[in-house]
Amino acid sequence: MKRYILTGTPGAGKTAILRWLERDGYTVVEEAATDVIALHQAQGDREPWTKPSFVEEIIALQHRRQAQAAALPGEVQIYDRSPVCTYALATYAGHPVSPGLSRELERIQARQIYEKKVFFIQNLGFVAQTDARLITFEESLRFEQIHQDAYTSLGYECVPIAPGMLPDRVAAVKKQLEAAS
Repeated sequence: MKRYILTGTPGAGKTAILRWLERDGYTVVEEAATDVIALHQAQGDREPWTKPSFVEEIIALQHRRQAQAAALPGEVQIYDRSPVCTYALATYAGHPVSPGLSRELERIQARQIYEKKVFFIQNLGFVAQTDARLITFEESLRFEQIHQDAYTSLGYECVPIAPGMLPDRVAAVKKQLEAAS
């Protein structure tokens, strides 16, 4: 089974691309951070990302989803973010690399869980804020660079998916998937 990561800065259009790919029959494994944020916000915590335990919660949920995805159909799975993204988030937020995050990074590297080619969705030139996405565009550019550096430092190849119309971005991802088959 081939597991590809689709990532990028918040507000880059990842979710729209993933929904299209899913509609076209690809198996998509959902992002963990957004769900962790939503749960905490529903419990009254407006900024859960400020707490060091945030990283551990994301890692635990990512690990469970990756393990559950082994039973899903298809030779190709597309992951909405990965533990490398969580590492970038921890770096961006100034959180230490927790023991759980460190173990998970070691595990995915040792077992080669994900393909080395990562689809890096480039920013659209703006960020629309939401309850879970309070980042400014300037902050997103800094986060985007941290993100890219995290992947390249761990030996992944970031394949840029340029800003543009949604069908063109989806076609660019599909072209890369077909070339890797």
